[in-house]
Amino acid sequence: MSTEIKVPQLPESIQDATIAGWHKQPGDAVKRDENLVDIETDKVVLECPAPADGVLKEIRQQNGATVTAAQVIGILEEGAVAKPAASAPAAKPAVAPVPPPAAKPVPAAPPPAPAVSVPAAARDLPLSPSVRRLVEEHQLDPAQIKGSGPDGRLTKGDVLDYLNKGGAPAPAATPVAPAAVAVAAPRAAAGARQDRRVPMTRMRARIAERLSQSQANTVMLTSFNEVDLSEVMALRKRYKDKFEKDLGVKLGFMSFFVKAVVEALKKYPAVNAATEGNDIIYHDYWDISVAVSTPRGLVTPVLRDADQMSFAEIEKTLAELATRARDGKISIEELTGGTFTITNGGVFGSLYSTPIINPPQSAILGMHTIKERPVVVDGQIVARPMMYIAITYDHRLIDGREAVLFLVAVKEALEDPARLLLQI
Repeated sequence: MSTEIKVPQLPESIQDATIAGWHKQPGDAVKRDENLVDIETDKVVLECPAPADGVLKEIRQQNGATVTAAQVIGILEEGAVAKPAASAPAAKPAVAPVPPPAAKPVPAAPPPAPAVSVPAAARDLPLSPSVRRLVEEHQLDPAQIKGSGPDGRLTKGDVLDYLNKGGAPAPAATPVAPAAVAVAAPRAAAGARQDRRVPMTRMRARIAERLSQSQANTVMLTSFNEVDLSEVMALRKRYKDKFEKDLGVKLGFMSFFVKAVVEALKKYPAVNAATEGNDIIYHDYWDISVAVSTPRGLVTPVLRDADQMSFAEIEKTLAELATRARDGKISIEELTGGTFTITNGGVFGSLYSTPIINPPQSAILGMHTIKERPVVVDGQIVARPMMYIAITYDHRLIDGREAVLFLVAVKEALEDPARLLLQI
């Protein structure tokens, strides 16, 4: 029985999507709930599972095609069994003629190169089923791909990013003649001057569109300050082991910044507001967006009601959202509705930057890398772990006084973390 494979229901406000990649080809056997194809929207990648066991009979929409919700993109022959690959019939042995006396022996042909396969050591790496399937389909060596998941674990997004950047299959272990090496070396040293034209993914195009809108529709201004993180680092050092043991999650810096931002937003509500036409919308709740880097681009999962979350809840929720975002499994609902954004360029080594507002929000806080610098404390020059922080704000709504005082409030809360517990 033939069964239609349809595009899953798209998130609200998403009109269409793009076929990012089929994992099966016509004639391949599939299992129920096995992912057949990735479908990319503006912000997330959806998986389209097989509705039943059978054989993929037909692909109607190829990679790169634009599709809509419930559109038929393929046909599955339910209950069918994949046909085994046809093999050539064995040749009948022929009677070899007697060679002429003067004939010289012909040297034997070199043995064929071994087939490309994933190294045994790499096969032992802990991989999720979807990641292992991608690695095997493209004959990749997972040990050569940098993982962005917890403890460096390889995610599906890491593999797709590796392929998009031209990642090659695992090389066969074949010996190379010294002469061949000598000839190839000068060519490799010279390098090939090539251009590769790759269309933007939907997510990258959407990011470009939103950033352009932000630049065009807001009056952005950035103010800076610096924070001495000595107290925060001492607190983390003192309690990090017990925190992780009792609560099951590591105590990071982001929970301190989220808490500090929430308290500062309560003091200066205009920084938590948004504009709509000639109206100002003041939010009496604090949903904090936190920028997360993924192989497809930057996304901003939202911590709902961050003011009501404990440090452990912030760390756990953010870790879960970040992992799903990198694996392409996060929902549109988890990416929308934030009232203020925090972005941390410091994880990549950024010392100083001017973040761009995430519309329709009116402000964004930029964190940066922590560097030991000489500072004056009580008349003495001492080395302290310092971080530059920045707030970019929409000057149409937020005055410079409010923006600067907001930044000072964040600084004071981080330099004296007891304020976060006392909410002062």
